[in-house]
Amino acid sequence: MSKISIEECIRESLQDYFRDLDGTDPANMYDMLIRLVERPLLDVVMHNADQNQSRAAEWLGLNRNTLRKKLIEHQLLK
Repeated sequence: MSKISIEECIRESLQDYFRDLDGTDPANMYDMLIRLVERPLLDVVMHNADQNQSRAAEWLGLNRNTLRKKLIEHQLLK
C-alpha cells in the first residue's frame, strides 16, 4: 500500500488548487470535489467488483438503484 494516504493526496491537491487560484475566490468547491472524487471511486469499485452493480453497491454502502443513477450520471455504464 502507498505510504501517502488518500486524505494527504486530497489535502495537497486542494492546496495546489488554492495556490493556482492566486487569490481569486473559489466557487462551488463542494460540488466540484464530490464530482471529481465520485467518478474515479465508482470506476475503480466497479472494475474491482467485475462490473457487478449489486456487489459494488454493497461495498459502497449504497442502494443499487442509487449506484446505477450515479453510474449513468458519470457515463460509466458499459
